[in-house]
Amino acid sequence: MSELGQYIFNGLMLGMIYAMVAVGFTLFFGVLDVIKFSHGDVLMVGAFAGLAASVGMTMLNFGSPWLQLLAVVLCAICVTGALGAAIAKYLILPLRKAPPLNTLLATLMLGTVIREAVRLFYPDGSNPKPFPRLLPTSSIELGGLSLRVDNLMLLAAGTAVIVGVHLLITRTRLGMAIRAVAQDGETARLMGINFEAVVLLTFALGSGMAALAGVMNGLYYNEINFNIGLLLGVIGFAAAILGGLGNVYGAILGGFLFAGLQVLGSAALPALVPDIPSAYKDVFAFAVVIVLMAWKPTGLIAEKSSERV
Repeated sequence: MSELGQYIFNGLMLGMIYAMVAVGFTLFFGVLDVIKFSHGDVLMVGAFAGLAASVGMTMLNFGSPWLQLLAVVLCAICVTGALGAAIAKYLILPLRKAPPLNTLLATLMLGTVIREAVRLFYPDGSNPKPFPRLLPTSSIELGGLSLRVDNLMLLAAGTAVIVGVHLLITRTRLGMAIRAVAQDGETARLMGINFEAVVLLTFALGSGMAALAGVMNGLYYNEINFNIGLLLGVIGFAAAILGGLGNVYGAILGGFLFAGLQVLGSAALPALVPDIPSAYKDVFAFAVVIVLMAWKPTGLIAEKSSERV
């Protein structure tokens, strides 16, 4: 039971990270009907920006872990929020009337540019970087289950972020404007909503969530590299599609479901087939997602749509 509890807890941690990435994809698609394939690489930039902030705080002799953590989070969010808004303004919006394939290809190439730029220009960017341990490392023992305090804090922080974004979208004027633009951009313009400002804020919001996911990933594994955005971007996109692209709740469900499949694969594959290591958990998860997508092409929670007349 303790081993099962540990697997469940690890799945919740991974699911939280995947859900935050998937929500970003959903926000972008909901507002402009675009797939931003550079989203994972923006996440990676956020992680590296947070690492740079930590190094800077250490050089300035700010040794407090909490001050360093605050600097890491603020720097990551600000850098990626500005980057996400800039991508929307100078790449996504100019291609708004172009075929969707053009936007998909442009963002895919942009992701490669961002990834290679970090690898080439960040000091020793080709090699993995140790991420600072800024959270308490003690553990809470519950029977045979050992829960690390830092993981509990990350899980609580991720939950708070997702709940906060949900409340922002459903309970505020900005959220109402985002939903109006997602419903019908032209009508929203006629109603006096600043279409471009809403789009830029939405892309900044989604990119900021990606930055937090990148920082959480670094704090969880205590390591980052220039390739982390590639895998997390693909997993986040798969989770968004699995849950139902355009539906925030579906993106959250897809993130946790994908993490559950990974945990199940890492536990079950070595037991069923001893020659297959747990490293094949991603293969197992993606294979199951393919089957689920074939069974439910619209996603587990299909986006509600209304016919415009």
